[in-house]
Amino acid sequence: MKIMRFVYREEMSYGVVSGENLRKIEGWPSGPYKVAEETIRMEEVKVLAPLMPGKIVAVGLNYASHVAEVSKEQTAPPAPLLFLKPPTSIIGPGEGIFYPEKCKALHYEGELAVIIKNRTRKIQTEEAADHILGYTCLNDVTARDWQMSDGQWTRGKSYDTFCPIGPVIALDIKNPNDLRIETRLNGQVKQSASTADLLFKVEELVSYISHYLTLLPGDIIATGTPEGVGPMKVGDTVEVEIEEIGVLRNQVIVDPGE
Repeated sequence: MKIMRFVYREEMSYGVVSGENLRKIEGWPSGPYKVAEETIRMEEVKVLAPLMPGKIVAVGLNYASHVAEVSKEQTAPPAPLLFLKPPTSIIGPGEGIFYPEKCKALHYEGELAVIIKNRTRKIQTEEAADHILGYTCLNDVTARDWQMSDGQWTRGKSYDTFCPIGPVIALDIKNPNDLRIETRLNGQVKQSASTADLLFKVEELVSYISHYLTLLPGDIIATGTPEGVGPMKVGDTVEVEIEEIGVLRNQVIVDPGE
């Protein structure tokens, strides 16, 4: 089942995706729910980010191919390399990625995102599946020059609009560690890989992170990006497509606040 968050007739709702139609959900995700019989055409709604998390925990250097492209001297980390992105960086499908005026190298990074189901603290790897609600596409947009110059990653990863997610939450993925992931820039494939290549698998990440910070319902884990990261410019369209989830599409725009 795939869940979408959307606006229809000036009202925000969640709905189950059925082909080109939606059926509203009453009560989801906070408790028991029922699905309405009435269908809504997808073309009639504005699609939103599928949720607004309390926090986004991101993982760096989690594909060997990406480790190699970063630096010939770089080795794979012995444990997941963690950093945080703020909720204010979240945008949904079709929304614009701001190109900051002072940024000289804005990069895309397509990733599988894990959405947490319930309070998760100090769990074991084999327990992780019981704490995962579903999955979505994520673009870990990065001001690469800021990241490199600062040494730590907060400024380069946290600018408004630097975390597009969507278009849906996929609830029934049986094996998140074997999904095709592709990132396209203006239709040209730039990243093509499988989550089978993750150095630290989804369940390992959930368990590891839970031993250092409590994960709450709706929190997101960005699992890392494969090789092929690269620059975007104003006017470019970037798409992240993941098997069994769909396509997240955004355009790079001038920051209207500058």
